[in-house]
Formats: sequence, structure tokens, C-alpha cells
Amino acid sequence: MTVLGIVGQVLLSVLMVTGCLLALLAAVGLHRLPDVFCRMHAATKPATLGVLLIAIATGFTVTAQGALVKLLLVVVLQFLTTPVGAHMIGRAAYRSGVSMSEHTVMDELGRSPDVEVYGPSP
Repeated sequence: MTVLGIVGQVLLSVLMVTGCLLALLAAVGLHRLPDVFCRMHAATKPATLGVLLIAIATGFTVTAQGALVKLLLVVVLQFLTTPVGAHMIGRAAYRSGVSMSEHTVMDELGRSPDVEVYGPSP
């Protein structure tokens, strides 16, 4: 019998499968969603949670300290870089005038058609 036992193995398997399904959901969202703003959300939220769940499950199965440090580094970097990258993509898309989906209900930044995208010239 392993260190974790049957219940632990089942729990870790559920974490792994859930993390993989969330990564698959992110990939499907990238393919199916209508505009860059929806796709950016689909690429960040489920994928980040999926990486976290997979890292937790992997962390319980490895025994080397170096591997645990690498897993922790992966999770920290994922949580730091993914939201910042998504924010920059969304901001660049919005400022360059990328159109929103026709299903978008509200533009929270309130772009009106008569305002320049980049602001006034210096």
C-alpha cells in the first residue's frame, strides 16, 4: 500500500482530472467565444485554477524538496503573470479599437464613438 492510501489516491486523481478538465475548458473557450475580451477571460481563469489543482495533486505525490519548490514557483509565477498578461492584452485590444461582441451588454469604460481611441495629441 502506498503512503497516501486508496482514499488519498482517489482524491489526488480527482484533483488531477478536475485540473485537466479546467485546462480543456479554457482551450474550448478560446476556440468558441466571440471576441478577444471573452477569450482573454477564458484563457486565464480556468487555466490558472487548473494549474493550481494539478500542482497540488503533484505536490502530494513527489517526495523531493526541490520538486516541491519548483511546483510552488510554477504556481506563484502563474498567479503573478497570467492576470497581468490578460490585463495588458485587454487594455491593448480596447485602446486599439477592437470591437466587442454584439452580445456585450455594457462597455464599462464608456467608449463613445466621437472620442479618439488614444486620447488627444500632444
